Amino acid sequence: MDQSTREQLAKRGWQVGTVSEFLDLSPEEATLIEIKLALSRALKERRQQRMTQTELAEKMHSSQPRIAKAENGDASVSIELLLRAILATGASPQEIGRVIGAISGP
Repeated sequence: MDQSTREQLAKRGWQVGTVSEFLDLSPEEATLIEIKLALSRALKERRQQRMTQTELAEKMHSSQPRIAKAENGDASVSIELLLRAILATGASPQEIGRVIGAISGP
């Protein structure tokens, strides 16, 4: 959001802030969420280039709806499942490290 829009909203009585501020997240909690979202995006991108959700689910002994939730950043999906799914697409630990390393920390 640009500065002009922020100022207009503030003049109208709106409070402008970040999601982290709104949810009162610690820097560590905010970073953990960013990691999960980055892994979800990477999973979706890799999976779309290689296979269907159903094929990935079969490979992981999971379900297609669970893969869809993982790709969409559903809060019920663990980081472990995201990592297992990305590895199942053929990613190396180094590639996963690059995904995580690309996020800005606290």
